[in-house]
Amino acid sequence: MAWNALLFVLGALAVTVGCLVPNRWLPPLPNDKVMHFVAFAVLTGLALPMAHDAVSAGLWLFGLLVAGWVIECLQSLLPDRNFCWRDLAANAGGIAFAAVATVLAAPFF
Repeated sequence: MAWNALLFVLGALAVTVGCLVPNRWLPPLPNDKVMHFVAFAVLTGLALPMAHDAVSAGLWLFGLLVAGWVIECLQSLLPDRNFCWRDLAANAGGIAFAAVATVLAAPFF
């Protein structure tokens, strides 16, 4: 459990930094939306095992949605970044995908 929490914190920091650094610092990305989807799917996959019941799982999911929205809002304050509804949708899609995958995989673990 402690490793999972540490990986989640490190992943959240990496996603936040990656989303908030100037575009010129980043390598050319083949598909930005896929990166958003995968990043938030991984964060969700790391967060949900820390949930103790359905309520705390829901709070984790809501928190991740809010975090994605806050990151997009912060991007609008940066000179060469902007708020993008498609990025927000990709974040939400990654969260939903990982949540459904976790529920479907639970009987096997």
